[in-house]
Amino acid sequence: MTGSDASPSFRLAYVPGVTPTKWVRIWNERLPDVPLTLVPVSAAEALGALRGGEADAGFVRLPVDGTDLSAIPLYTETTVVVAPKDHVVAAVDEVSAEDLADEVVLHPLDDTLGWERPPGQPAFERPATTADAIELVAAGIGLLVVPQSLARLHHRKDLTYRPLTDAPESRVALSWPQDATTDMVEDFIGIVRGRTVNSSRGRPRPTEEKQQQKPKRQPGGGTRRQPTTGKPTARNPRSGSGGTRTSKSGGRPGKPRRRS
Repeated sequence: MTGSDASPSFRLAYVPGVTPTKWVRIWNERLPDVPLTLVPVSAAEALGALRGGEADAGFVRLPVDGTDLSAIPLYTETTVVVAPKDHVVAAVDEVSAEDLADEVVLHPLDDTLGWERPPGQPAFERPATTADAIELVAAGIGLLVVPQSLARLHHRKDLTYRPLTDAPESRVALSWPQDATTDMVEDFIGIVRGRTVNSSRGRPRPTEEKQQQKPKRQPGGGTRRQPTTGKPTARNPRSGSGGTRTSKSGGRPGKPRRRS
């Protein structure tokens, strides 16, 4: 671990479509003295930003190539088709690749799905970015297949989207350089994995209190019981109170006095 030479702030990269708000909020609650700086990067630039030291960790899209980066897969996104609201796609609950055979499907240069062969008919020219492709969909030039988070990111009132059943899926992961696994990186991994404050790395377990609550054992192997509060204890009959009264001659007990 190299926690001693870590930067005073934690830099977190994230690709389009990922919303790190929840994890940032938890970080600020637990580590208020360590500022967290967000570094937005494109999907193509994300791994280079980690390798170049521009960020301490980042939310990226798999696969993560090479052996110098560690990655924890987090979730898999639904793949959707983006279309104008008056398109036939809007009338169904889901779409298959076969349904798009006669449609022009845009394939931007920053595509994150890794198609072997994209569905539908290719456009005359590939858009440079997903944002450019969204504009072309709104103009009625074609359809677009993207992870659902990107469809939400580029939402427009005149567009809609439907799940594509037989398409590659995009997986999001937390990644960081293996040789820079600092204490702060470990802290953020714990947050992402849902560890509570008490279960965070380096915090002592509350075992002493549990051990103190256990009953003490006597030398003979038994357990000493504490008297129960509020219950009277047995008294010696010879003490003159609390026990059964007997006559001085050792005969039967005398008759109880009648209450007046």
